[in-house]
Amino acid sequence: MKKTIAMAFAISLLFACTNQKTEDKSATTTDSAAAATAKPQPVEFADAKYVEIGKTGNASLSSGNIDAWMNNFADNAVYVWNNGDSLAGKPAITAYWKKRRGDVIDSINFTQDIWLAVKVNQPQQAAQAPGVWLLGWYFTSAKYKTGKRMTQWIHTATHFDANDKIDRVVQFLDRAPINAATKR
Repeated sequence: MKKTIAMAFAISLLFACTNQKTEDKSATTTDSAAAATAKPQPVEFADAKYVEIGKTGNASLSSGNIDAWMNNFADNAVYVWNNGDSLAGKPAITAYWKKRRGDVIDSINFTQDIWLAVKVNQPQQAAQAPGVWLLGWYFTSAKYKTGKRMTQWIHTATHFDANDKIDRVVQFLDRAPINAATKR
């Protein structure tokens, strides 16, 4: 009798384990199918390569190598500041920064940087462009040709086109300390 009960228990345990595996396999198949057909999230993390583009760009700007920095820009790029000023086209952006970095800014450094690359699948506002955005926050220290210095936190939102080129930069900064530092 004890052998029969032990045998029955072993058989039921065997079937229980076998049934569980079948259920797990079908649940995994169902989850995979649902994930494949699921609608993408409105916003998701983007590839880390965009963070590297931002870091490399800031390093090029800091060293004064504007040509290297501009290699990542599209020909139709637009550079906008929060006060409404803007530059349109790669040649205009290049000319502005070469003059600014060569004639106005003696040195510039970016520290304490924070980067976030996101892919916008479904814009939340009409003005928001879908695609990859790189958000950067960094503490900026600049010494101007006047001998004066400026420090402040700057936030930059950079949009990339389908060819991974920068086509839009929106930079948020305070012009007052910049204007004070450039005044002779």
